[in-house]
Amino acid sequence: MRFIDEATITVRAGKGGHGCVSFRREKYIPRGGPDGGDGGDGGDVILRVEPRLLTLYDLRLKRLYEAENGRPGQGSQKYGRAGVDLVVDVPPGTLIHEVDEDGNERLVADMSDPEQTLVIARGGRGGKGNEHFKSSTMRAPRFAQPGEEGEEKRLRLTLKIIADVGLVGLPNAGKSTLIASVSRAQPKIADYPFTTLTPNLGVIDDDFGRQLVIADIPGLVEGAHQGYGLGHTFLRHVERSRVLVHLLAAEDATGEEPFAGFDLINEELRLFDPELAQKPQIEVVNKIDTLDAEELQRLKDAAEAAGREVRFISALRGDGVEELMVEVWRLAKPLAAQSGDGDETEED
Repeated sequence: MRFIDEATITVRAGKGGHGCVSFRREKYIPRGGPDGGDGGDGGDVILRVEPRLLTLYDLRLKRLYEAENGRPGQGSQKYGRAGVDLVVDVPPGTLIHEVDEDGNERLVADMSDPEQTLVIARGGRGGKGNEHFKSSTMRAPRFAQPGEEGEEKRLRLTLKIIADVGLVGLPNAGKSTLIASVSRAQPKIADYPFTTLTPNLGVIDDDFGRQLVIADIPGLVEGAHQGYGLGHTFLRHVERSRVLVHLLAAEDATGEEPFAGFDLINEELRLFDPELAQKPQIEVVNKIDTLDAEELQRLKDAAEAAGREVRFISALRGDGVEELMVEVWRLAKPLAAQSGDGDETEED
């Protein structure tokens, strides 16, 4: 399934059923009074968070969502059946924007909590039957109330991935290789920039029954905070991450400032959202399998001299990956915090 993180849809609640015009007609009551029943209310359109969904792909395919209309009232004071509500599932992290006729948008809701629901369009009320309009001066009303129209809204949905860990870095840093090596994800992997054009999600289970969701964010470039290289599209997917794992390819860690690639992306994160730059971050130099022992030691010495805590791994070969993931688990989901027992300590 393709990863789609934007969709525009129209939701239309059901119309209310019309009230009924009817008069009681029985064998020995030839001039019975009005007995027209009310129409049923139209169905609502309800948005619901479905944790198993990861994309807005299905919503891109279908653009109009309509709830059922209420049924009209009937004689003998029979009420019409209410229309069935329409439930539309969205993935966690979906932002709901209402778009007016001029194209202006208003944020309506942030659908982040599991099983969260929102009545986004209310069905019209059913019309009253003619039995409601009888009076001392009008004993035989020959009219009833029509049902009301249901609400109709145009919505723009945008998805911000909810992941425990966001993998960021320059293009070709090896993020897809890392996520494939530690999770059940199967991203497309090749040795050229921008292989990943959409975020990938990986899920890791541990021995304590916990799950860790990792988002592989496509490579960022200088100017990403201004939208260059689809920067806005990708940067929003790291806003909800608890921890950032920042990868830099060994071939990019050269020259007099080997870690300039880290600084470049960190500045883009800060300019896009200052809170992003404050998130816990693990800096990682990947692809050390392409370096000889002398080159690797030079980088380690440079990191120590700069006072940077940098991890060195080969996602392809597995060097240092296990130690990296221990640190990721420690920062993203500490055992004591999840269990609620402040006396429990984490085990490596």
